[in-house]
Amino acid sequence: MTKWCLNYDSGEYEHIDKDGFSIDRGEYVNNWDDSEYRREEEEEEERRRLEEEEEEEERLRLEEEEEDDEW
Repeated sequence: MTKWCLNYDSGEYEHIDKDGFSIDRGEYVNNWDDSEYRREEEEEEERRRLEEEEEEEERLRLEEEEEDDEW
């Protein structure tokens, strides 16, 4: 999947994939604005972190419940 990104060398917006391949030019570009891809990665990392925290909290809650049941 590509995003509409600015190619700094050409000064034009192009469809560029995450690896820097410009669909419009049919070649890799070196100097392009990848901020949309970086933002997307940061959001995904944050989502994963929150999920892991929630899973850990649930695990601890279940452990506490099991300990309470033992007494």
